[in-house]
Formats: sequence, structure tokens, C-alpha cells
Amino acid sequence: MNKICIIGVGLIGGSFALGLKKSLHKFQQVNIVGFGRNEANLQQAQALGVIDTYSLDIAQALSGVELVLIATPVNSFKNILELIKPHINDNVIVCDVGSTKGSVIATAKEVFGTMPAKFIPAHPIAGKEQNGVIAADGSLFSNKRVILTPTDNADTQAIERVSECWQALGARVEIMNDKTHDDLLAMTSHLPHMLAFSLMDYVIESGSNALDYAAGGFKDFSRIASSNATMWRDICINNPDEIVKHIAGFQQSLDKLSSLIEEGKAKEIEQLFINAKTARDDWLNE
Repeated sequence: MNKICIIGVGLIGGSFALGLKKSLHKFQQVNIVGFGRNEANLQQAQALGVIDTYSLDIAQALSGVELVLIATPVNSFKNILELIKPHINDNVIVCDVGSTKGSVIATAKEVFGTMPAKFIPAHPIAGKEQNGVIAADGSLFSNKRVILTPTDNADTQAIERVSECWQALGARVEIMNDKTHDDLLAMTSHLPHMLAFSLMDYVIESGSNALDYAAGGFKDFSRIASSNATMWRDICINNPDEIVKHIAGFQQSLDKLSSLIEEGKAKEIEQLFINAKTARDDWLNE
């Protein structure tokens, strides 16, 4: 590829750009242009060497582009797709990094009338609680999963090109349908964030000075409550059914534990903890 445009040069978009520029593959020489509304952010991204150039003019940013990566909150996708639609042709590959995939596909169909064959939805299973291009890390996706959810009409060569980009960053690419993705990620990513946010809300609402006495365990558990609030708001709005389903499922598990504690069933409590510890240890050692 000769030119890639990244719309939204923050943590994920910036890490994608840095990873390509630092790769041992041909992407080292690709021209990466950033687009956004915040010129100060784009200037910082250029000064940090994350992007080569930037533009506040979408036509200029997309001129001669071969791949567009959309790395903005999911609720912005409709406006962005409407913005880029007049300036791309059927040869341009479009990819995203949104944490929900069903809503992205629905939005693309709404804007384009049908799902463009070269729009390959993607979701890198990686991140930090820090935000912004200053937190960009070229190794962020190394040995991390990136899930592609191409639709039935997807161009096979476009899938290969997108896969090649992510693999150049050290990522392990998998393909699944959007419904499976949204269900799995609601359980393993969205739900943990909901728990961390709600824990902090619970402590705040208690009106106590409990945080003065919080130590390592609380810090570890609540870490992801420092994540980008706008991004996670959009995830909730765009994957509500699956998130609510798994909140309800977790509530049943919590109710079970609460009953065991209330009834003083020490053996059952310990076995639940042993099962949880074993499952987590096995997962970490995979």
C-alpha cells in the first residue's frame, strides 16, 4: 500500500499507525495521513512520528488512499461514512476498530444502501485505560487477537489485505460473524467494564471515604473504569441487548454467591473460588 488514512488518531488509530511504521514489512514505507477535527491532536500525532501528514479536508486526506481505518467512537460512524462516501471508490478498502460489529454493519448498509464489498469490519482485542495519541504504542496489538467480521459479500482480497495489515503488527487474526462477536465481547469485554464503572459508582454513591482505604485489589479491579467514557457510552448504546443479557447473567451468579455466604456454606463457597481460580490460571497459562 502507498497511502493509508486514519480517521481518529488516538490510542488505537495511533497504535495501528505506529505498528505499521515500525514493522519489518513493506508497510514501513507507506504514507500515513491522519484526519480529524482537532488540529492540535493531529499536529501532536505528526510530531510524535505517528502519522506522516494530516489534513482537515476529507477530500485531500482521502486523495489516492488505498485503505481507510476508522478509529473513532462507534456513534460517530454514520457521520464519518457519509463524509467519506463521496471521496472513495470501489477500490478503496475500509476498515474499523469498533467494539461492536452488528451496529457498524447496519450503519454501513444504511449509508451505502448495501454493505460495500471492501468494507471489512474489525475489532482488535487490545487497549489501555489511557487515552489519546500520546498513549499510542506500536506493539499494542502484538500477540493479541483481532477479529474480522466480513459479511457474505465481502471481497476476499480485501479480507486478505486487512489481515496482512494486522498480522504485520503481530496480531492473531480470526474471522467470525458479527452476532457471535457481539455476544462474546459483551461477556468478556463489555461486562467487565460495566462492573468496574458500577463499582466506582457504588463507592461514590455510598458517600463514604472508602477510597482512602482501597489497596491493590481494588486498584486492579477498578483499573478499566479509567477508560474512555464516550467510547464506552457508545458501546452500551450499540450493543444493548447482549450487554443487558450478560449483566443479568452475572447478577444470577452474584445472587448465588450471596446466598451461599448468607447460608454459611463454607465448602460450597470455597469450591466456587477454587473453580474460578483454576479457570483463570489455566487461561493465563494458555
